[in-house]
Order: sequence, then structure tokens, then C-alpha cells
Amino acid sequence: MTIRFLSLLFVALALAPSAAHLLELPNKIGLPRDAYFTVQQIYRGWALLGFVVVGALVSTLTHAVMVRARRREFVPASVAFLCIVAAQVLFWTLTFPANQATANWTITPDNWEALRMQWEYSHAAAAILNLAAFIALLWSVVAGPKASAVR
Repeated sequence: MTIRFLSLLFVALALAPSAAHLLELPNKIGLPRDAYFTVQQIYRGWALLGFVVVGALVSTLTHAVMVRARRREFVPASVAFLCIVAAQVLFWTLTFPANQATANWTITPDNWEALRMQWEYSHAAAAILNLAAFIALLWSVVAGPKASAVR
């Protein structure tokens, strides 16, 4: 019961900031350089949310391992874990390099517009993956035994 709760909590907490990125995209993507770089500073300190991602990875993997004998729970739990892993692959291969190239959006390289697209759309794709993870995890939890039957 505890691992199911922690999995749902951490995946929901991981979904919140990624959904924020997805929802702001239409309003930010066309901003001029100075406005875009100013707006990007609102994300200072968001790296501290890394513990949420680690919590989501560990708890969903643990949940999947715990339900591995029950296919109806295991398959969606595994999908949830793999979606979170895929979101991290996107972050480390696309988002993080854009952050590095711009020193977290404090310097303007010549290709800043391409980096903006890379940053924004990698976050959008990660948000979709985090939503899929949350839905799959909910499916796994609902498919499991009733809370009163779990001891």
C-alpha cells in the first residue's frame, strides 16, 4: 500500500512541472530573444525537483517489481516506469544540453532559437510521457487488490 501511494505521489509531483512547461509553450515559443531569456529565469531553482524524479523512478520500479506476479498490474506499472525513464532520456539528451549551451539561458549563442525549440519541445514531449506514466500507474493501482485486502 505504501509503495503504491509513494508511486502515485512522486509521479504526480513529476507531472506538475512538466505540465506547466507544456501549457506555457504556446505563449513562450514566439517571444523575442530578450523577453524569452527573461522569462526563462523563472525556472531558477527547479533543479531541486530532481529528488521528485528520483522518487518517481525508484517508487515505480519498486511497485513494478512488487506486482510482477500479477500481470494486470505489472504491465501498466512497467509502462509507467518506462515512460519516466524515457522522459529522463529526453531531458539528458535534449533539454540539459540546451541549458548548458546557454548557461541556463544567461548567454546567447548564435543558435539560441534552435536551442529554444529543442528545450521547449523536449519539455512538451516529457510532459506527455509523464502524463502517460501517471495514467499507466493509476491503471496499475486500480487493477490491484482493494486497499482493505492488502495487508
